[in-house]
Amino acid sequence: MSSRPWQPLLDQPPLAELRGDPLVDAALRELHCLLPPSVAVHSLRVFLLADARARARGIGYDQAGLLAAAVFHDTGLTGNAPVARGGFPSRSAELLDRFLRGRGVDAGRREVLTRAVRAHMRTSPAPGAGPEERLLHFGAWLDVTGRGSSQVPGERRRLASLAATPWFAFSFSARLAADGVRRALPASSPAR
Repeated sequence: MSSRPWQPLLDQPPLAELRGDPLVDAALRELHCLLPPSVAVHSLRVFLLADARARARGIGYDQAGLLAAAVFHDTGLTGNAPVARGGFPSRSAELLDRFLRGRGVDAGRREVLTRAVRAHMRTSPAPGAGPEERLLHFGAWLDVTGRGSSQVPGERRRLASLAATPWFAFSFSARLAADGVRRALPASSPAR
């Protein structure tokens, strides 16, 4: 992974300390296989921004689980993921659930993490959302829009300087628009 554009992010705490955890290492292998480089960089920045907020506020959370959720949170926008009710967040959550299930993660932990992925595009976390859901939401919105930057001053800029993704917000918006069109189009009917 050393020649990948996200390598500088892997050397940042807490990512550097989490490496070696089986779930983290498996998620990082998936990052390399499933995501285009700009989305992979975004996914790691989401985790690091979420962690910065957790540290600033003293919030305890499932670090390895949130990293896996961050890696998978936009996978439904990439490749040939099938259309699913709920759009790309639901597809992403399904892919995360399959990944977690394959690693023996219990149903309760899977539900917390997949709910965080399904809800990350809401304008704000649901009342009663747990720390993983709130943190994933925060990191995703901060990285793409800058919303919440005052809560972790300078962190977004610092991480972008380590692993830049020029025009990411624009390309992300285009992917979202394409996902909306995919959901609006009728399903293809089989040839007769």
